[in-house]
Amino acid sequence: MNENGFAQFSVLTIMMLLIAFYGGTYLLTLLIRKKEEDTSGFMVAGHNVGFGMGAASMTATWIWAASFYAAATSGYTYGVSGPVHYGLWGALMILFIYPFGRRFRELAPNGHTLGELIHARHGSSSQLILAGSNILGSVISLMVNFTAAGALVSVLSPLSFQTGVIIAGVGVLSYTLTSGFRASVFTDFAQLVALMAIAVVIIPAVLFSIGGPSVMVDGLENLTSQQADFFSVDAIMNQGAPFFVAVLAYAIGNQTISQRLFAVREKHIKRTFVTATLGYGAIVIGLGMIGLMALTVGMEPVNGNMNNLIPQMVSEYLPPAFVALFFVLVIGALSSTADSDLSALSTIVMADIYGKNIARENPNPKVMLLVGRITMVVATAAGLIFASFSLDILVMLVFVGALWGAIVFPVIVSCYWDRVTNAAFTWSVVVAMALFCIARFELLEMTGATVLFFEVLASVGAAVVFGLMAFGFFGRTVGLIVGAISGAIMVVYATGFLRDYMVLTASLTAYGASTIVCTAMALFNKERFDFDLIKQRVGDYDNATDEDESTMIPEGARS
Repeated sequence: MNENGFAQFSVLTIMMLLIAFYGGTYLLTLLIRKKEEDTSGFMVAGHNVGFGMGAASMTATWIWAASFYAAATSGYTYGVSGPVHYGLWGALMILFIYPFGRRFRELAPNGHTLGELIHARHGSSSQLILAGSNILGSVISLMVNFTAAGALVSVLSPLSFQTGVIIAGVGVLSYTLTSGFRASVFTDFAQLVALMAIAVVIIPAVLFSIGGPSVMVDGLENLTSQQADFFSVDAIMNQGAPFFVAVLAYAIGNQTISQRLFAVREKHIKRTFVTATLGYGAIVIGLGMIGLMALTVGMEPVNGNMNNLIPQMVSEYLPPAFVALFFVLVIGALSSTADSDLSALSTIVMADIYGKNIARENPNPKVMLLVGRITMVVATAAGLIFASFSLDILVMLVFVGALWGAIVFPVIVSCYWDRVTNAAFTWSVVVAMALFCIARFELLEMTGATVLFFEVLASVGAAVVFGLMAFGFFGRTVGLIVGAISGAIMVVYATGFLRDYMVLTASLTAYGASTIVCTAMALFNKERFDFDLIKQRVGDYDNATDEDESTMIPEGARS
């Protein structure tokens, strides 16, 4: 044990664990290595990922380092409902994409990124907004995962934070670089098996080490009334609702999800994403219970840092062998997400930037593969550099989350409504981002008519969220009815109330503003778009031939 009460392993032990994990993962990738890799395999595994691999990859990708710490923090902060508010809404993020994902695959069966579909629909400016948000979000995700690795290594061994960061970065890059997305999917399956096996052992072990369920029940008496209430308003408004809004934006805006959507066989999309929803929710809610256990036994996080809760609980109540399992669990979780981020980044640069904007008339598959691998190296270096600084990750994530919230409605409606234009898409995102920043950072005094204006916009945003979900699962009529009813209820009851929760108000403002601007501009457009053109404009690059420019570029994108 070190001075803070954490289990302390020797340098040799930690290095052996890291070498065993990353070395074993690299050896696994050799089983699928091809002498001549093609772009389709590198980006989406040839659109041929099966149900089991797809569901495992989706689950492992979204159980990342932050899932451990944030879920535990939610349980510790908000009590009995905390783990549910984190795990359940995070799982919903996966479920939300599948009904719209089937439409995306219908429009672009040979696509690799959602940006390609938007490029075929609108042109470069809308596509680059989507690609830019994905690049920023994936780099931040890499930074978060490498930072978590460095912190874990520094806490559990004499090695420095920077050493842990470098080992994680090099380890992930080593097995992802050759086969890209295929390597990510293949290793995700093995990593998920390890995650589930270790979680099934560690979570009950901690529970019974603290004295069993009876000790937890007795400890509930020490909770505040809000922490003990499963329907706590405090937990819903400060954790559940903002996270619910954020993860819906993540479902549409993040390439790691849409990449798997284009990779899984089309007939398996529904059951793949439903299974991943259940798997993610079960594991992450279980991890959040460790935070609730810490709360009931009265544990105080070392140095006031909530990220120390799980290592503290594991170190204090479990023997060293279990701590080693926990170490592998976290390393596996962050690595499965980091390799997905590398694959997503390389695919965006290969398809959206090189394929559609630099070499749109004649993309060279070999050059594309080189571009993808160079992107992985550069992205890893950027993640390592940013992880070595003490940057305010939360502020950066807020901007990315807002951008994704601003693009949800324009992206979805562009795939169903033939009157949406490139200008409507672009300006709706720009206006939504500007209004989000004003609300989130209170650049104007939030009183009187000003705050009422933002509450009304947020009410529209809430109607959009509920309406889109209903539309995705039950069709346009039900979606419009649900949206109208929820919007009316929000305007009546949320005005005068939402101003006390500006984080939630700002996030909903991004949804509401983008919807209003996009819809208004689309209504002024009299031209109709032929959705059959998307299938012609989006294809596999390995079989690409010189095509007439009119089939590759939308009218609005021509100069």
